[in-house]
Amino acid sequence: MSLPPPESPLKPLTADKYRGLRELLASYGSCVVAYSGGVDSVFLAQVAYKVLGDRSLAAIADSPSLPRRELQEALDIAERFGIPVRVVQTREFNDPRYLSNPENRCYFCKHALFRELEPMARSLGFRVLAYGENASDVGDHRPGAKAADEFQVRAPLKELGLTKAEIRELSAHLGLPTADKPQMACLSSRIPTGEAVTEEKLRMVEEAEAFLRDQGFYDLRVRHHELGGTLKGHLARIEVGLNEFQRWQDAALRESILGRLKGLGYGWVTVDLNAYRRGPSPIAFKPPAG
Repeated sequence: MSLPPPESPLKPLTADKYRGLRELLASYGSCVVAYSGGVDSVFLAQVAYKVLGDRSLAAIADSPSLPRRELQEALDIAERFGIPVRVVQTREFNDPRYLSNPENRCYFCKHALFRELEPMARSLGFRVLAYGENASDVGDHRPGAKAADEFQVRAPLKELGLTKAEIRELSAHLGLPTADKPQMACLSSRIPTGEAVTEEKLRMVEEAEAFLRDQGFYDLRVRHHELGGTLKGHLARIEVGLNEFQRWQDAALRESILGRLKGLGYGWVTVDLNAYRRGPSPIAFKPPAG
């Protein structure tokens, strides 16, 4: 298959990797991409579509851990760029191992996803399953990669050595709106490891984060904690980027956020002075009694 050249100049190494990615995807013949609407999966789905056309399919997993806003944005991007997309209902919330929220929770999530995608891809005649793990993820704690290995899911971005920075550069090059999108993770990552995941907790987190984003916060997490001792109830620990900290000086904004989150059921609302940082919520903390 003859592949078109990149649309605009790129750094030579990035251009080589981009060319290699298109050639690798062409060699698949057909491909289902696990699609989430994040930087990596949007880029991979778009390149797969440019190379394979209708012999590519983006499949997005829908479950309570995916915010409704993220689902709609992912579908809107697919429609805008003509990417064939299918919504797949996954069943990780039927798995008590996932709900118990162990350190390898992501393994059970990805296993549930690939368990749905593998027979779907086979029945539709697609040869390869692929997902968006990239070279910058190597060395991170990635239990989902184990599930990918078990289902022989390819990680072409990682195989070609494409880093997160290069994927953002290429996404901008392709005109993708996700080029500068913040890191996203499923809502279950807001629950401390070892503390049970429930749909009600995720609903609270989703609505809290949606409200804060509507106030203009960009790098954001609302971590959900269940308190013990004499302070029983729900606590929201808000992480925002360091460059957004000055906004907490706005008393009206603070009162608005406090009122909204208390209305969602949070008895306590705090701001983490460590600021936003990647990774799952730490082990649950229990404040001292009294």
